[in-house]
Order: sequence, then C-alpha cells, then structure tokens
Amino acid sequence: MDATIVELAASLVEKARNAKVMIATAESCTGGLIAGAITEVPGSSDIFDRGFVTYSNDAKMKMLGVKAETLSTYGAVSAETAREMAFGALANSNADFAVAVTGIAGPAGGTPEKPVGLVYIGVAELDGKTQVAEQRFGDVGRGAVRQATLEAALRALTLEIH
Repeated sequence: MDATIVELAASLVEKARNAKVMIATAESCTGGLIAGAITEVPGSSDIFDRGFVTYSNDAKMKMLGVKAETLSTYGAVSAETAREMAFGALANSNADFAVAVTGIAGPAGGTPEKPVGLVYIGVAELDGKTQVAEQRFGDVGRGAVRQATLEAALRALTLEIH
C-alpha cells in the first residue's frame, strides 16, 4: 500500500479514536479500497464498524436505501447518489460518520457530461450534516482514478471528524 495512503489511514484512525466515533464506508468505484486501507491500521476495530461495497444500482438500493428515483433522475454517479449512499451507510450501521464514493474509473463508461475520472465523495454524520465533493481526476487510468479516490475519501472523512 502506498505510504501516503498508510499515513492518511493511520491519521484517520487516530482522529476517530480520539473523538470516540465509529466509521462506516459505502463504496462503488473503489470496490472496498477505503475499508481495506482503514482496516490495515492496527487497532482500527476500535473505530471501524462496517463497509458496504455497492457496485450495482441494485446493491445501492437494497443495502443503502438509495432511492430508485434518485438513480433514474441523477444517475449512479452523482452528488445526490453519493449523499444517499453516505446516509444509508449511517442508517444501516452503528457509525457516527460515513464516507461514500461513486464514480467512473474507466476505461469505459464515460460520457461528455460524465467523463472517466468523475467521482463524487460524500461524508455524512449522525447529526444530519453532509458534505459532497465532485472530483475530476481525468482519464488517468482505472487504477490511478481508484487510488486518487481512496486518498481524497480518507482526507475528506478526516477533515469532518471532530
């Protein structure tokens, strides 16, 4: 695992432990990389409740409660879907904070409106606060998009924990 990712994950685990909060993840384009990075840190069981890998729309709806209307209106890769995924992870876990990612890693699947490298990262907390960020990593290769998403998600979640 990349040294930056290891450091970010360790920092996240420490911050969550100090804040006495639990974390959940909801991942689409990263396929479990975020949960994997967090659980690579010794002692992460203190702060990590569970991870959802919801690659298909059906999984997003059944496991996280993402509305069919949201998916049909905005698409799986949208700020609205990322927000619903994050809140769904909270609703279906014992977590205080959840991070959700959905995007187009490539090499196919992009459109002019939603190009390869477009990713939405949502962070939700139990008090109802949510942040969703749009990232455009570009058509830099599937692995690079997934790694950039992993790093951005770890950073976003760390920033929101207090």
